[in-house]
Amino acid sequence: MAIDFSRLSLKDALDLAVLIEQEAEDRYLEFADQMSAHHTPDAEKFFRFMAVNEEKHGSELAARRKHLFGGAPSTVSPTMILDVEAPEYDQARAFMSPRAALTTALRSEEKAYAYFDRALPSITNADVRALFEELRGDEIHHIELVKAELAKLPPGEEPSPDDFVDEPTAQ
Repeated sequence: MAIDFSRLSLKDALDLAVLIEQEAEDRYLEFADQMSAHHTPDAEKFFRFMAVNEEKHGSELAARRKHLFGGAPSTVSPTMILDVEAPEYDQARAFMSPRAALTTALRSEEKAYAYFDRALPSITNADVRALFEELRGDEIHHIELVKAELAKLPPGEEPSPDDFVDEPTAQ
């Protein structure tokens, strides 16, 4: 179901933003669970960190929505979004390095920035425009944070998935 940004109300825009954060949180938790199963604790830790951040931002937006609109029913649904900020499923790899995990998050934050940026020209409601500009600005901040974390990593080659293959066992 396509979103007509020119007809979006502030309530609907806040609901949409909350859904985007929830989707990203859920995906990061799925990735963290995958990393746990593959015994890659550094990538798991980072994905859990990202999930906490997405949950925090989503909760802030939900509180704002509740303050402004109380319990008014939502008219947007998760079917209206897909991978706006959440990393695509094909980004998860067994035995991801911290650099690969951070690069995945960076792509997701850049993707979210592009989503809000592309929507802005279609938005006619001043309050919705201000919210989307704020959300786009948040993504710039998130991009800078991920880049700063990437810069802290030591230089070096990424490990090959073959580095994690178990030796065959006798039958």
